[in-house]
Amino acid sequence: MFNERNMVSLALKGDLRAFELLVKEYEQLVFYIVNRLVDNKTDTEDIAQEVFIKVYNNLEKFSFQSKLSTWVARIAYHTALNYIRDHKKQGRSEITEEVYFTTETPERLSEQKDILGYVHKLIEGMPVAYRSVVTLYHFNEMSYEEIRQITGMPEGTVKNYLFRARKILKEKLKSYLK
Repeated sequence: MFNERNMVSLALKGDLRAFELLVKEYEQLVFYIVNRLVDNKTDTEDIAQEVFIKVYNNLEKFSFQSKLSTWVARIAYHTALNYIRDHKKQGRSEITEEVYFTTETPERLSEQKDILGYVHKLIEGMPVAYRSVVTLYHFNEMSYEEIRQITGMPEGTVKNYLFRARKILKEKLKSYLK
């Protein structure tokens, strides 16, 4: 069984095998968060590597105030946001009331018989904050508290963004399914 306290302790003592086990334990989480936030998939591996470099360099600061997975996810989230900010992805990093979606039409996706693909396209088209909250809550099954810790948003804001994102998805899916 994976014991994060032991692995962190060993990694801090210079045991690279222990750190490698930490990477293996959380790489799927990191890739998932980064992939959901960053449009440029070719940079995803570089960003994930940067996340684990940050984890390694800051491991001594981890105090077990939260789960290690939450702490790693927070680093992944902020590293992805920094990438988005630095590359200015067409204003997607800002929250706006008006949400723009993919140029692909529901009809085109319907022809491909891929409702799940359409849902993912809708989520990808949302502002970063909405996309983050939906992804962390529904796909990573994190609690409001964990999302608050990862994003730094107040819990009320997390709930509000999740509500708004769901409403947008519901409206778009209603018209798609008609």
